[in-house]
Amino acid sequence: MTAYETQEAKGFTAAWCGFLLLALADTRQLQLLHFWLLLGIYLAALLGNGLISTAVACDHRLHTPMYFFLLNLALLDLACISTTLPKAMANALWHTRAISYAGCAAQVFFLLFLLSAETFLLTIMSYDRYVAICKPLHYGTLMDSRACATMAAAAWGAGLLYSLLHTATTFSMCLCHGNAVDQFFCEIAQILKLSCSKSDYLREVGIIYFSLCLIFGCFVFIVVSYMQIFRAVLRMPSEQGRHKAFSTCLPHLAVLSLLVSTGFFAYLKPSSISSPSLDLLVSFLYSVVPPAVNPLIYGLRNQELKAAVSKTYVFNIHKMHASLTGVSR
Repeated sequence: MTAYETQEAKGFTAAWCGFLLLALADTRQLQLLHFWLLLGIYLAALLGNGLISTAVACDHRLHTPMYFFLLNLALLDLACISTTLPKAMANALWHTRAISYAGCAAQVFFLLFLLSAETFLLTIMSYDRYVAICKPLHYGTLMDSRACATMAAAAWGAGLLYSLLHTATTFSMCLCHGNAVDQFFCEIAQILKLSCSKSDYLREVGIIYFSLCLIFGCFVFIVVSYMQIFRAVLRMPSEQGRHKAFSTCLPHLAVLSLLVSTGFFAYLKPSSISSPSLDLLVSFLYSVVPPAVNPLIYGLRNQELKAAVSKTYVFNIHKMHASLTGVSR
């Protein structure tokens, strides 16, 4: 068999037999430990984002632009963590590494869609905070319900379009360097290592650098917005007003910094410091940690949200208790 035929055979292996993901542990005991750890993280993320989503949807006092965007962020986080962790947990539980070709493509598509939409949404949220604090008299006009719905739809739509184009480009490449992906989910950076066409590789790298430039543009917009916000906050005469402004802005800045810094490091780090363990840590930080900690970051510093969550679920528990005991309320 010639070298070209060998490469073609490896390409067919990936297309028809799927891919092999990175094993999180070598021994069965550690695999089960990783399963329970990931399950705990996953359930915590589902609970936290589910609480925020339900509270914002059910409490009319939270029907404001800031909480509308927070609802969208919670839904994106729910979908994002559900794209990667269930498959990783299943592989750890059933002692396998396999993922189908279609399953890998689906992971890439949904992860790109959700992470890019989240980046755009965080940019919109910074604009919302800028208008609320720096232009409060125009807030009702600039951030009415129609404008908020349009901006949220634009974030979801832009993420969808970007993901379609990027995923189609990635999986149109010829893959001939085996089918082992050195990551616990299908990540573009790892799939690129399997490419045997230099032109396809360079085209995909060009798209990645364009994406990073776009993300950097969003980051610059957010930083400039927050510079204006902090200037306005520091001029506020009321200490309570300053505290409230910081409590709504700092969590958003923390989420964005974690997402952008880890994403940039994952794709721009020098190859000399690249290793499977470091790649695993970085990918975990940008794909799993933000959806899991966002409810804590936003909820712990927001008294209105905590009160709404408590009210919503206490009411539901009382209602459920009344229905079970036959007492009408």
